[in-house]
Amino acid sequence: MPPKQTKGEYIETDTGNKVSRKSVILGSQNIILGGKTVIQADCTIRGDLRRTVAPGQHSGNVAVAVGRYCFLSRSSVLRPPGRTHQKTFSYYPMKIGDHVFVGEGSVVEAALIGSYVHIAKDCVIGKFAIIKDCVRIEEGTVIAPNTVIPSFSLVSGRPGVVIDELPETAQEGLECRSPNHLIQ
Repeated sequence: MPPKQTKGEYIETDTGNKVSRKSVILGSQNIILGGKTVIQADCTIRGDLRRTVAPGQHSGNVAVAVGRYCFLSRSSVLRPPGRTHQKTFSYYPMKIGDHVFVGEGSVVEAALIGSYVHIAKDCVIGKFAIIKDCVRIEEGTVIAPNTVIPSFSLVSGRPGVVIDELPETAQEGLECRSPNHLIQ
């Protein structure tokens, strides 16, 4: 008899994404992963929360778009932002750039996260926040809704404020060429 094959913890997609079998991916048809992205156990991505449209209108089906070489740590949550507009509650798409790290236990409801962004553990990124490229967000930081964080910023606090400017060489330090080494 051939040996019994056991399933690994991660499912690997055709584009090299590694998704934990213990993650919660809702509305996967509305989620785009750019490739080489790692999604760890207990991570939740809410692709089921997408914009509602009137019959006959087309808005696109993407709720969450994640770029290449991203790493979503354990117990992190990606949830598209939503608000009431003209007496109707609706969700809006979330876009995450390339080389983004989301730390353990962090909750992200941003409209846009640029490339080369490091979000440490236990952070809250408020609804419709915009985080530009090459930003580092320190552990436990809470970024208020609708906040715009400029490129090359170091952000900390509750509420999160820019406490320093990163050198332009910070991109190299925030880059993650291959997230596979981070899988334990």
